[in-house]
Amino acid sequence: MSVTDDAGQTVTLERPARRVIALYGALNEILAGIGRQDAIVARTSADRTPAAIAQLPAIGTHMRPNIEAVLAQRPDLVLQMAGRKEAALPVDELRRRGVRVAVFHAASFAELFGVIRRVGTLTGADAGAAAMVRGLEARLAALDARAAKARARPRVFFEVRSPNMLAAGNSGLVAEIIRRAGGLNCVETQEKFARLGEEEIVRLAPEAYVIQRGPMNPAPLPLSARPRLATVPAAKSGRAWFVDERKYSRPGPQSVDAAEELFGLLHPELGAPAKKGK
Repeated sequence: MSVTDDAGQTVTLERPARRVIALYGALNEILAGIGRQDAIVARTSADRTPAAIAQLPAIGTHMRPNIEAVLAQRPDLVLQMAGRKEAALPVDELRRRGVRVAVFHAASFAELFGVIRRVGTLTGADAGAAAMVRGLEARLAALDARAAKARARPRVFFEVRSPNMLAAGNSGLVAEIIRRAGGLNCVETQEKFARLGEEEIVRLAPEAYVIQRGPMNPAPLPLSARPRLATVPAAKSGRAWFVDERKYSRPGPQSVDAAEELFGLLHPELGAPAKKGK
């Protein structure tokens, strides 16, 4: 079986991968979702889901795995998600050592579903991957139908990091999560991220303010503790929420959960969407 990854590399295996290491946590969730959790032989030090992998050997971090620890597990396939340049260095080294590595990119749900299908091909789980994609697509379709009933789309600000403020722009998966949840990203840049000050946020006057909490934003303050931002409409109406960074900013199956969760926050009058499929 053979696929072309998102780095333009052709990855060919003589048989379905039996010993897989994912250097990006959400890829483990994909493997579990398509029925190939049994193929996972190690994890990065930060990964704990699905729960069964917590007992597996840790091989370092997403961007700086221990190459010798990876090789010791004798993987026939390593999976990585493209991102910062540092993540490409271990990929190059593993390839030099003869390990087959597939690198993926997912800045939209369509791209995410393409990743799921190709992981399914490489692990001999085409049927499981197809079923997983169908289930996720059905949930998004149901969400779109409910969002179409909303009276208005609130203007949303998504805080990636503070106090050195970084906001979600309009070219990443977070932007699509906001749109599918029936919101409108009030940050207009077409880049993935935008650096801006509190004065600009006040000018944007978001009606909803989403603060991710996790490794990128470990200790964000509520808007009530930020004198300038306490004046924006979202703060005055109480429509500011903390959310899980792993769910919102890590492309994977939980990205659909994030869209459903945000829909419930933005449109409580329409009720929480019913989950269907996987």
